[in-house]
Amino acid sequence: MIEPILVAGGGIGGLAAALGLARQGFAVTVLEKAPTMGEVGAGIQLGPNAFHAFDWLGIGETARAMAIQIDRLRLMDALTAEEICHIDLGEDFRARFGAPYAVIHRGDLHGVFLQGCRRSDSISLRTSAEVVAYEQDASGVTAILAGGERLRGRALIGADGLWSKVRRQLVGDGAPRVSGHTTYRSVIPTEQMPEALRWNAATLWAGPKCHIVHYPLQGWKAFNLVVTYHNDAPEPVAGKPVPDEEVFAGFEHVHELAQSIIRQGRDWKLWVLCDRDPIEGWVDGRVALLGDAAHPTLQYLAQGACMAMEDAVCLAQMMATHQSEVAPALTAYRDARVLRTARVQLQSRAVGDHIYHPAGAHAALRNSIMAAKSQAEWRDTLAWLYGGNAMQETTT
Repeated sequence: MIEPILVAGGGIGGLAAALGLARQGFAVTVLEKAPTMGEVGAGIQLGPNAFHAFDWLGIGETARAMAIQIDRLRLMDALTAEEICHIDLGEDFRARFGAPYAVIHRGDLHGVFLQGCRRSDSISLRTSAEVVAYEQDASGVTAILAGGERLRGRALIGADGLWSKVRRQLVGDGAPRVSGHTTYRSVIPTEQMPEALRWNAATLWAGPKCHIVHYPLQGWKAFNLVVTYHNDAPEPVAGKPVPDEEVFAGFEHVHELAQSIIRQGRDWKLWVLCDRDPIEGWVDGRVALLGDAAHPTLQYLAQGACMAMEDAVCLAQMMATHQSEVAPALTAYRDARVLRTARVQLQSRAVGDHIYHPAGAHAALRNSIMAAKSQAEWRDTLAWLYGGNAMQETTT
């Protein structure tokens, strides 16, 4: 009997990897530490590169049906309530990049992958199964679970997120880097969103040490609100409920129109944003990292999930190309992905500091440069990230 490929983590990246590997003829066992398969969070943005991955994984039609295709990306000045610039996501954008730009609820997207995995006879899903360590030899790898159970596989893919136990053993680089930026998330019914701001756009209001993001979700039944404040938070926090007053305290200096959006939020939850420095050492023999376990990034390019899905496609293709040669396949996967994901990590940091949060002359310079760009120039600027050749670059 051929042993399965083991995937630690049942989030979007882990399920995408399982789906991609199964489509290439591999048996896969997904090991998720939580008692149920699910995703924490609210909205997520999907660039054209995400849709190329969906199509390759065989779920493009379902993903398109669940997502809302938006008309533009809008950058607003949070102090003046004036538009700085926008990027038109219509016909010319879709023609250039071969796919739309859309938004979707993270739980709905996870459900698309989960449904695909459950339909596959080649994928086994296990919950309450946290991978805490591994051992390997010339013929395979053993995943060691929190309860002491040992599972044998031909390879182990660590898709277990920012606090990956697989990474802890493979890399040993300690805790994530704390950015000092705190994000608060809420979802509100559409009728509670100020009517003048119910735009079919992913809108960002940029202010000194803060920004606000909003866009529609779930067939326009709700709006996703994400507000971020650079408050030098000292340690990681994830999903902590906080009172409305704490959220509003970071935005007292912005325009009343921007404040009116925040006032609509309810049941806010807090995340202190973390990432890690780019590394090249994702692979240890028959063990490799994927998604946030390999290259966790700040949210400012909206590419965390997109990079994990690209990883999944590349991994599946490299495994199919090398077949029984697991270690060379994983090394080829790493080599194809490391520079692109490092660029996303580093440029996400730069965007947060130099585009979303500056003040004074720095902000005025930002406004002048970004407002001067034509739509064609914006498409050229984004070609490295969204370009139709992005999936090719991961698999050559």
